[in-house]
Amino acid sequence: MARVTQAAPHLSADAVKRKMDTAPNITQRSRWRIVYNALVEPRSAKSIALHTGVSVPTVRAVISRYNRFGPDALDTPGKGGRRNQHLSLADEATFLAPFFERAAKGQVATRHEIQAALEARLGHSVHHSVVYRLLHRHGWRKLAPRSRHPKADDAEQEAFKKTSTRPLPR
Repeated sequence: MARVTQAAPHLSADAVKRKMDTAPNITQRSRWRIVYNALVEPRSAKSIALHTGVSVPTVRAVISRYNRFGPDALDTPGKGGRRNQHLSLADEATFLAPFFERAAKGQVATRHEIQAALEARLGHSVHHSVVYRLLHRHGWRKLAPRSRHPKADDAEQEAFKKTSTRPLPR
Protein backbone atom coordinates (compact mmCIF):
# COMPACT_ATOMS: atom_id res chain seq x y z
CA MET A 1 0.00 0.00 0.00
CA ALA A 2 1.30 3.47 -0.89
CA ARG A 3 2.09 6.06 1.76
CA VAL A 4 -0.72 8.46 2.53
CA THR A 5 0.06 12.09 1.72
CA GLN A 6 -1.42 14.20 4.47
CA ALA A 7 -1.23 17.97 4.98
CA ALA A 8 -0.65 19.44 8.43
CA PRO A 9 -3.64 21.39 9.77
CA HIS A 10 -2.03 24.86 9.58
CA LEU A 11 -5.24 26.19 8.03
CA SER A 12 -8.79 24.89 7.94
CA ALA A 13 -10.21 23.39 4.75
CA ASP A 14 -12.34 26.52 4.20
CA ALA A 15 -9.30 28.79 4.55
CA VAL A 16 -7.35 26.67 2.06
CA LYS A 17 -10.31 26.77 -0.34
CA ARG A 18 -10.41 30.60 -0.06
CA LYS A 19 -6.66 30.74 -0.73
CA MET A 20 -7.17 28.48 -3.74
CA ASP A 21 -9.95 30.71 -5.10
CA THR A 22 -8.04 33.97 -4.57
CA ALA A 23 -4.62 32.79 -5.78
CA PRO A 24 -3.14 35.35 -8.19
CA ASN A 25 -1.78 32.86 -10.72
CA ILE A 26 -2.25 29.29 -11.85
CA THR A 27 0.93 28.03 -10.17
CA GLN A 28 -0.20 29.12 -6.72
CA ARG A 29 -3.72 27.90 -7.42
CA SER A 30 -2.30 24.49 -8.29
CA ARG A 31 -0.24 24.42 -5.06
CA TRP A 32 -3.29 25.26 -2.96
CA ARG A 33 -5.32 22.61 -4.82
CA ILE A 34 -2.71 20.00 -3.85
CA VAL A 35 -2.85 21.07 -0.19
CA TYR A 36 -6.65 21.08 -0.25
CA ASN A 37 -6.76 17.53 -1.62
CA ALA A 38 -4.24 16.30 0.95
CA LEU A 39 -6.11 18.05 3.76
CA VAL A 40 -9.68 17.04 2.88
CA GLU A 41 -9.03 13.53 1.61
CA PRO A 42 -5.54 12.22 2.47
CA ARG A 43 -4.42 9.60 -0.03
CA SER A 44 -1.32 8.62 -2.00
CA ALA A 45 0.76 11.24 -3.79
CA LYS A 46 0.11 9.42 -7.06
CA SER A 47 -3.64 9.76 -6.64
CA ILE A 48 -3.40 13.47 -5.73
CA ALA A 49 -1.09 14.06 -8.71
CA LEU A 50 -3.56 12.36 -11.03
CA HIS A 51 -6.44 14.42 -9.63
CA THR A 52 -4.64 17.80 -9.73
CA GLY A 53 -2.75 17.33 -13.00
CA VAL A 54 0.80 17.65 -11.66
CA SER A 55 3.66 15.19 -11.18
CA VAL A 56 4.15 13.04 -8.10
CA PRO A 57 7.41 14.81 -7.08
CA THR A 58 5.54 18.14 -7.25
CA VAL A 59 2.89 16.84 -4.87
CA ARG A 60 5.54 15.60 -2.45
CA ALA A 61 7.50 18.86 -2.60
CA VAL A 62 4.44 21.09 -2.09
CA ILE A 63 3.10 19.04 0.83
CA SER A 64 6.55 18.84 2.41
CA ARG A 65 7.03 22.62 2.19
CA TYR A 66 3.53 23.26 3.51
CA ASN A 67 3.97 20.87 6.44
CA ARG A 68 7.37 22.30 7.41
CA PHE A 69 6.93 26.04 6.84
CA GLY A 70 3.18 26.57 6.83
CA PRO A 71 1.03 28.61 4.42
CA ASP A 72 3.71 31.24 3.79
CA ALA A 73 5.80 28.67 1.93
CA LEU A 74 3.19 28.45 -0.85
CA ASP A 75 2.62 32.18 -1.28
CA THR A 76 6.07 32.90 -2.68
CA PRO A 77 5.94 34.23 -6.24
CA GLY A 78 8.68 31.96 -7.62
CA LYS A 79 12.03 32.72 -9.18
CA GLY A 80 11.58 34.79 -12.32
CA GLY A 81 13.50 37.93 -13.19
CA ARG A 82 17.04 38.65 -14.30
CA ARG A 83 19.26 37.02 -11.70
CA ASN A 84 22.43 36.79 -13.80
CA GLN A 85 22.90 40.33 -15.01
CA HIS A 86 26.06 42.35 -15.57
CA LEU A 87 24.32 45.71 -15.09
CA SER A 88 20.88 46.76 -13.92
CA LEU A 89 18.45 48.13 -16.50
CA ALA A 90 19.09 51.69 -15.31
CA ASP A 91 22.87 51.19 -15.54
CA GLU A 92 22.47 49.71 -19.01
CA ALA A 93 20.46 52.76 -20.11
CA THR A 94 23.13 55.16 -18.82
CA PHE A 95 25.84 53.05 -20.46
CA LEU A 96 24.07 53.17 -23.84
CA ALA A 97 23.17 56.88 -23.65
CA PRO A 98 26.31 58.12 -25.50
CA PHE A 99 25.73 55.57 -28.26
CA PHE A 100 22.09 56.69 -28.58
CA GLU A 101 23.25 60.31 -28.87
CA ARG A 102 25.71 59.40 -31.61
CA ALA A 103 22.99 57.48 -33.46
CA ALA A 104 20.64 60.47 -33.23
CA LYS A 105 23.30 62.55 -35.02
CA GLY A 106 23.48 59.98 -37.80
CA GLN A 107 26.76 58.37 -36.77
CA VAL A 108 27.11 54.60 -36.81
CA ALA A 109 27.86 52.68 -33.62
CA THR A 110 29.08 49.15 -34.23
CA ARG A 111 28.84 46.13 -32.01
CA HIS A 112 32.64 46.06 -31.67
CA GLU A 113 32.75 49.58 -30.22
CA ILE A 114 29.91 48.88 -27.81
CA GLN A 115 31.43 45.56 -26.77
CA ALA A 116 34.84 47.16 -26.12
CA ALA A 117 33.23 49.86 -23.97
CA LEU A 118 31.15 47.28 -22.09
CA GLU A 119 34.19 45.09 -21.43
CA ALA A 120 36.12 48.14 -20.18
CA ARG A 121 33.26 49.00 -17.83
CA LEU A 122 32.81 45.45 -16.52
CA GLY A 123 36.49 44.59 -16.31
CA HIS A 124 36.17 41.26 -18.12
CA SER A 125 35.38 39.99 -21.59
CA VAL A 126 31.83 39.22 -22.68
CA HIS A 127 30.42 37.20 -25.56
CA HIS A 128 29.08 39.19 -28.51
CA SER A 129 25.57 37.84 -27.87
CA VAL A 130 25.57 39.75 -24.56
CA VAL A 131 25.88 42.98 -26.53
CA TYR A 132 23.15 41.99 -28.98
CA ARG A 133 20.75 41.12 -26.12
CA LEU A 134 21.65 44.37 -24.35
CA LEU A 135 20.82 46.39 -27.46
CA HIS A 136 17.62 44.43 -28.05
CA ARG A 137 16.44 45.15 -24.49
CA HIS A 138 16.80 48.86 -25.19
CA GLY A 139 15.12 48.92 -28.58
CA TRP A 140 17.99 48.76 -31.07
CA ARG A 141 17.28 46.42 -33.94
CA LYS A 142 19.97 47.05 -36.52
CA LEU A 143 23.51 47.69 -35.36
CA ALA A 144 25.29 48.85 -38.49
CA PRO A 145 24.28 48.90 -42.14
CA ARG A 146 26.28 46.77 -44.53
CA SER A 147 27.25 48.79 -47.59
CA ARG A 148 28.14 45.77 -49.69
CA HIS A 149 28.48 42.04 -49.36
CA PRO A 150 31.98 41.06 -48.18
CA LYS A 151 32.42 38.46 -50.95
CA ALA A 152 31.06 40.66 -53.73
CA ASP A 153 33.20 41.30 -56.81
CA ASP A 154 33.17 45.02 -57.66
CA ALA A 155 33.93 44.55 -61.36
CA GLU A 156 31.18 41.96 -61.74
CA GLN A 157 28.64 44.22 -60.02
CA GLU A 158 29.49 47.16 -62.28
CA ALA A 159 29.20 44.95 -65.39
CA PHE A 160 25.83 43.71 -64.19
CA LYS A 161 24.57 47.26 -63.68
CA LYS A 162 25.51 48.16 -67.25
CA THR A 163 24.07 45.07 -68.94
CA SER A 164 20.99 44.34 -66.85
CA THR A 165 17.60 45.15 -68.26
CA ARG A 166 15.36 47.23 -66.11
CA PRO A 167 11.83 45.91 -65.61
CA LEU A 168 9.26 47.50 -67.88
CA PRO A 169 6.68 49.72 -66.21
CA ARG A 170 3.22 48.19 -66.04
